[in-house]
Amino acid sequence: MSTVSIIFTALFYISLFIFIVGMGRKIYQFSTTPVPLKIPTAPTPLTQTGVVFRMIREVTLFESLFRSNKWIWLFGFLFHFGLLLVLVRHLRYFIPGDLPEIFLLIQPFKYAAFAMVIGLGGLLVRRIFVSRIRYISAPSDYLMLLMLIIIGVSGVVMTFTDNHTDVMMVKSFATGLVTFNWVNLPTETHFLVHLFLVFVLLAIFPISKLLHVPGIFFSPTLNQVDNARKKRHISPWALKQEKENTVKLDQTLGKDE
Repeated sequence: MSTVSIIFTALFYISLFIFIVGMGRKIYQFSTTPVPLKIPTAPTPLTQTGVVFRMIREVTLFESLFRSNKWIWLFGFLFHFGLLLVLVRHLRYFIPGDLPEIFLLIQPFKYAAFAMVIGLGGLLVRRIFVSRIRYISAPSDYLMLLMLIIIGVSGVVMTFTDNHTDVMMVKSFATGLVTFNWVNLPTETHFLVHLFLVFVLLAIFPISKLLHVPGIFFSPTLNQVDNARKKRHISPWALKQEKENTVKLDQTLGKDE
């Protein structure tokens, strides 16, 4: 293997390890964070089934964002939907051997890269020209969007221009990462930039604002049932503290007698 191939192979496993450990830690943190109050946002579901359907609509259609701002919803939906189709299409690189025939049906998914880039461009323009959004934006917000745009544009360049990358070499390299049968990867500059930024994105995912991906499922404003009048809501730590205080009070009263 070439030196470049060895470096990128190592970067893949390092970034994947950081991603898995970081995401596992964050998900555990989200799941164990106390929720002392009932704070679902209206319109609130009254049953657990209603919560499930609400979460499905939120994850697939961005329902609350649509109500809030139609333009942001449009660009956000274009980016996320385009990214989903692009990721599905990229699965073909990691499946060893001949691809199932169903992958012939997802060839048009390559055009989703344009939706992804347009959506990212709209979100970047929003951060630059909308004053209230610019005021709360950190440098990392711009860098994240620029990195995603470069990933998308470099993918478009490799797919739709004469600067093609050897697809069979890419597949061999990707399947080699999965099967631990490592081989050389293409060395075109735009491909290496594309791959390097993907690895960087994978590594910083657990410490970035992209954590809204798993975080939405743990949001009390979305995952709570509006049944505060029927059932008392109390966190386990608060219930434990309440019981301990009751025991201490009983002991104190007993001594006074």
